[in-house]
Amino acid sequence: MSFPINRMRRLRANKTLRRMIRETSVSVDDLIYPLFVTHGLDVKLQIPTMPGVYHFSVDALCEEAKSVRDLGIPAVLLFGLPAQKDEMGSEAYASDGIVQKAVSALKRDVPDLVVITDVCLCEYTSHGHCGVVRDGEIINDETLDLIARTAVSHAEVGADMVAPSDMMDGRVMAIRESLDERGLENVPIMAYSAKFASAFYGPFRDAVGCAPKFSDRSSYQMDPPNCREALKEIALDIEEGADIVMVKPATAYLDIISDARASFDVPVAAYNVSGEYCMIKAAAEAGYIDEKRIVSEVLTSIKRAGADMIITYSAKDFASWI
Repeated sequence: MSFPINRMRRLRANKTLRRMIRETSVSVDDLIYPLFVTHGLDVKLQIPTMPGVYHFSVDALCEEAKSVRDLGIPAVLLFGLPAQKDEMGSEAYASDGIVQKAVSALKRDVPDLVVITDVCLCEYTSHGHCGVVRDGEIINDETLDLIARTAVSHAEVGADMVAPSDMMDGRVMAIRESLDERGLENVPIMAYSAKFASAFYGPFRDAVGCAPKFSDRSSYQMDPPNCREALKEIALDIEEGADIVMVKPATAYLDIISDARASFDVPVAAYNVSGEYCMIKAAAEAGYIDEKRIVSEVLTSIKRAGADMIITYSAKDFASWI
């Protein structure tokens, strides 16, 4: 029966009723906060292209992590800025690398915080690409060993989870086998499974200085128009041993998140990336939008699409607002 018997506005009449029938909600338990760690002491330096986001030295990082934990956010995703870059990205897998130092300190000082490490080479290579380069080509299979070594080096110092973001074919299997061989079979893998060659990454690349020195990443990151290919990438990562799969970016790829949730019975993460974050920040600072309402709406859309967890630079702000 239709109007006037059915009146949809009845259950929208006041705030309490709306809250009672709300279908989707975002809580701090859904959030993962990205952090950037650099060498030095007492460093807290705002990233010019990412308002409210900082480079931290290890000591300052631990204090920041305590504030993250105190807000109820359960996990951080760690990115490193090396002291020196080279062709092979050697600090990525060095036992005394910046991420390795940071993980050790975080697990000592904030043991109840889940520490996830980004596993890639792009922040550490002089050419800015995510793998071994020869004659202008990114070499897939030779890169796998370095990616696996990086993941193992993070897990050995206490990382709770490793998150390969390089998009090399076979890297999840290489990591799983290497972890298992070293008795680290209980360390889960969160795979950047459907990572698109997106223009939304610009501020992040400025933050870690990883813009490619030649060409771009289209030969290994996904072509944005493709959906069926994204589901195949996710399926392959699950087959290789991924415990959690990720879609990146989030808001322009809500359909991919939804399809992944419908197709696979594993946790789905979504990365609300730097460009998405910065557009909201810039508009809010200009007075064009209400930042609190927009961030809440965006995060709710990501959760509604099917994400079980959301990696977002807005995590601390959102946690303090709610």
